[in-house]
Amino acid sequence: MCGLCGWVSFEDDLRRRRDEVLTMTSTMACRGPDDEGLYVREHVALGHRRLAVIDVENGDQPMALDQATGHRTDARAGEGDLAIVYSGETYNFRELREELQAAGADLATRSDTEAVLHKHLRQGVGAVEDLNGMFAYALWDERNQRLHLVRDRLGIKPLYYYPTPDGVLFGSEPKAILANSRAKAVIDEDGLRQVLGFVAVPGEAPYAGMHEVRPGHVVTVDRSGIRDTTYWELESTTHTDRQEETVDTVRELLLDTASRQLISDVPLCSLLSGGLDSSALSAMAARGLAERGEGPLRTFSVDFEGYDENFEADDMRATPDGPYVTAVAEHIASDHQRILLNNDSLLDPGFRAAVLRSRDLPGMGEMDTSLYLLFKAVREQSTVALSGESADEVFGGYKDFHDPEAVNAGTFPWMRGMAKGRLGSTILSDRVAERLDLDGYVAAQYDATMAEVPRLEGETGHEARMREVCYSYLTRFLPNLLDRKDRMSMAVGLEVRVPFCDHRLVQYVFNTPWSLKTFDGREKSLLRAATADLLPESVVQRVKSPYPATQDPGYLKSISEDLLSRVEDDSSPLSAISDRRQLLAVLDKPDHGTQMLVDRMLNIDDWMREYDVDLQM
Repeated sequence: MCGLCGWVSFEDDLRRRRDEVLTMTSTMACRGPDDEGLYVREHVALGHRRLAVIDVENGDQPMALDQATGHRTDARAGEGDLAIVYSGETYNFRELREELQAAGADLATRSDTEAVLHKHLRQGVGAVEDLNGMFAYALWDERNQRLHLVRDRLGIKPLYYYPTPDGVLFGSEPKAILANSRAKAVIDEDGLRQVLGFVAVPGEAPYAGMHEVRPGHVVTVDRSGIRDTTYWELESTTHTDRQEETVDTVRELLLDTASRQLISDVPLCSLLSGGLDSSALSAMAARGLAERGEGPLRTFSVDFEGYDENFEADDMRATPDGPYVTAVAEHIASDHQRILLNNDSLLDPGFRAAVLRSRDLPGMGEMDTSLYLLFKAVREQSTVALSGESADEVFGGYKDFHDPEAVNAGTFPWMRGMAKGRLGSTILSDRVAERLDLDGYVAAQYDATMAEVPRLEGETGHEARMREVCYSYLTRFLPNLLDRKDRMSMAVGLEVRVPFCDHRLVQYVFNTPWSLKTFDGREKSLLRAATADLLPESVVQRVKSPYPATQDPGYLKSISEDLLSRVEDDSSPLSAISDRRQLLAVLDKPDHGTQMLVDRMLNIDDWMREYDVDLQM
């Protein structure tokens, strides 16, 4: 998967700045525990940390070519005038290699990175349009003194940049950029709104002056400045396939995607929750391995001590995962392992600190820590994992998709269910609440989202509205989950792949009418119909259940006591933004519904201390 960073300065000689670039690169050692490398020329420095997945022996980076001959050069010695640092996977790299070799390309490795580099040598930046995968990479053209920052279509892999007076800093994570003396951890009002708002803002990052490369975009930097161009975006097209044809197409796309994403030169597994998404993916992966004469598929699930025995149904979770996980594991004959967590691990200061360092921002508390611990345990046995993330956004799985009040609320549907978890005016101090105007901020972001929805001519009523809702989830909700998945997995050097984010599948299902997405009167009708024959009937009929959260009252008690001690401490950073009286009222009678809020406040306090955040407002 890897981590990358770099620096372009048209007025400085970066050959004298190797140590500073090495410091930037070293901040991402967890993303790439297998190797480290630099490519340095007068006005550019590229840093790379490698997690070896494809061509373990020969795929070291940075990678460079001599543009005149097309031959690979020693990038770490600064040789070559077309250089790349790459993170992620290009799943169709084998087809690309065959195409390149037929055209006479001199390929020295079996790595996907080299195929991407040669594609750019022959086609320029437009080569990205031929890539199928999850990726973020930086491509430096020494001849033309030009940098391209490229991100995959759904934004699965992160890539940030920070313009400077004479160039740019960039990295897979903010921490790499903040390690450079020219960048500062400043949070202004807009940044704090992003931290608290629960809405992804494409192209923006909370730290002042920092940006994200938007999904499906290329950011180009040269002496004339910085330019942002789009190479892919969701489009609205008329869907003409009938129900049976639609289900068949979805199945074909899923099977092709799952097969492509089984490619790995290191141990691979699947994450299994017992829900439709992960179960269908695991079943397809098990089938794909069996067809190759490989397997069994290794699967992992997460659980909490006493969870099944003490489970209490609520509006979000009607049933525990355990029985369904067992049914699927037996059905597909996987080598399954349950990762059991307890309060001691969830509350461990070292683990919580690791999560914060991975996030670079306040996260989701226990839900981040449990995911981190799951990935940490998985990494002991596998380097690559398949995840069912994004199926709900693609196929319409969340309850809010099917709740008329949420759909027609005039805002992002998920906001209705986050009233307690989001820091609103009742928790913020009056001054901060007035300055931030979070309700107004969310409303403005919602209006901006609605303005960019690709409309379908002639589409009206509920179908038109559901296109808006689906677009909102794919572009403003899903990015938060993908970022969380990336940070928690890369914190332990685990590559997590998300087959449901294949852009071909996303584009096809996005343009399938809502009536077809719900043809059986339920959520995720297309996915259920396309994969039902691969699964136990109990899982096919199971109602959507989100990622599990601990119900142990001891966890809430512990974090509430921790937050109380900080609220009463005048030196706490929380005193600069929160209303102590309101926080004390919450802590007087904490309940499961306020657990995320309590965790978030602790995260914010830890973050502002650890990163020495300069809050400017």
